[in-house]
Amino acid sequence: MKFKERTPFNEALNTFLRAIPPIEETEVTPIREAYGRVVAQDIVAPRDEPVYRRAAMDGYAVVAEDTLGASARSPVILQVDNEARHGAATRVHTGSKMPDKADAVVMVEDTERLGDVVEVRTQVHPFENVGAKGEDAHRGELLFTSGHRLRAADIGLLASLEVPDVTLFRRPDVAIIPTGEELVTKKPGDGEVVETNGLMNTFLVEQWGARCRYRQIVPDNPELIEAALLNDADADLILTTGGTSVGIRDLVPDAVNKLGRILVHGVAISPGKPTALGLIDRTPVACLPGFPVACLVASYAFVKPAINHLVHTERTYEPTVTGTLARKITGKTGSRTYARVTIQDGVVEPIMASGSGILSSMAKANGFLIIPENVEGYEKGQHVEVVLIDT
Repeated sequence: MKFKERTPFNEALNTFLRAIPPIEETEVTPIREAYGRVVAQDIVAPRDEPVYRRAAMDGYAVVAEDTLGASARSPVILQVDNEARHGAATRVHTGSKMPDKADAVVMVEDTERLGDVVEVRTQVHPFENVGAKGEDAHRGELLFTSGHRLRAADIGLLASLEVPDVTLFRRPDVAIIPTGEELVTKKPGDGEVVETNGLMNTFLVEQWGARCRYRQIVPDNPELIEAALLNDADADLILTTGGTSVGIRDLVPDAVNKLGRILVHGVAISPGKPTALGLIDRTPVACLPGFPVACLVASYAFVKPAINHLVHTERTYEPTVTGTLARKITGKTGSRTYARVTIQDGVVEPIMASGSGILSSMAKANGFLIIPENVEGYEKGQHVEVVLIDT
């Protein structure tokens, strides 16, 4: 299969995502295993948190009115007692239950204990340094909606509310099939290379929230490629590496088209032009190029959004920072160019290795400078936005 034209990036991505059926299966999961997973049912607070008024500072619980006019030069003297009331203060610690009649806390550094009394050296207002009942969450409050990806703080909140488990979308199963006669697992001879694309994508796919099936290398043989694809037709996404261009050994898009259909072959991104996207029955297939940099770029561009789509989340983007370009950089006319760069102390330095087979350029990079299709490039000294990557 030969591609005669390159599909614009956004059109290619949208075509692919529209063809992917999101996962509907859910599973009840203990919260300790829920980090990074996606909520399938809205979660509401089962009770107030905290269930009592609490001290927000170490110090003395007081009736705020008793501290009127207090200062370092003119402190207010209060009796220290186990029960706060007018004229008396109670020692409290951060998180302590507030005495019923107290409505404020004086920080300990604004006091001085003198036996059975305490000097209060600052005025406090009602509710100052006091946490209200239910200030963290109140019973029945909507905490997280379906489609939310749980973070560490989210799980901490659920733990504080004693929520034992949550209903989540099942994690996608992603099959990774490296192809190519030249690939070996170790000790490469002349004309051979160690397989890295499948290995790298295994880490990325798991980082993006999916389970991975990392398959053995498949030679450039149509029947073997078709058999490998059919073997993983039950996956939620198949990811192949290599064999996507227009050479005589680039057989993967033809195999996908024979078993299903190719939606896109050839995308206006650089590197990554030979990317192909298709379906086998209802299983989406992302055919990534064999050159490792092109493979990684295509994975960020298409595989990550596909995994998000499978679990009902909106497309997530890597964080960006702005810096000053250390030298001129050009893009590929008509293509969305992913230039590898480093950014440090606000200076953006392009990595000059331009070949999409130079994997060390990705190992050295900590970001992409994405040059849009309609932009020729950027000049030295120009302020640019860098997409940070974790490769």
